[in-house]
Amino acid sequence: MPGSFQAVYNGTKAFVDSFSFALRNELKDTGVSVTVLMPGPTETHFFERGDLSDTKVGQDEHKADPADLAKAGYEAMKKGQGDVVAGLGNKIQAAMAAVTPQTLLAERHRKMAEPGSGA
Repeated sequence: MPGSFQAVYNGTKAFVDSFSFALRNELKDTGVSVTVLMPGPTETHFFERGDLSDTKVGQDEHKADPADLAKAGYEAMKKGQGDVVAGLGNKIQAAMAAVTPQTLLAERHRKMAEPGSGA
């Protein structure tokens, strides 16, 4: 998703997703698998440390539990899955992002991540 006000962060996530699937393909005959976890907003210190506490997403009380996400990622890795989108809300958001124009996604992200949007 285009990450308005978090362009470097979201661009880096896109790189990691692409890189992991390319690496997974390169390693497919070696017995080594690569799994990427795509957790969405998570209840960690990320928003505080990134000075995002005043954003709508930073103030959201429905962030995912890190332990639940870690378990989902670990289970997906054990099954040899290429990726895991953890949490129902995040799955719905990922599905919608796949069919929504990028300009609308950027505007939606802006409303969640713009400084002061949580006020």
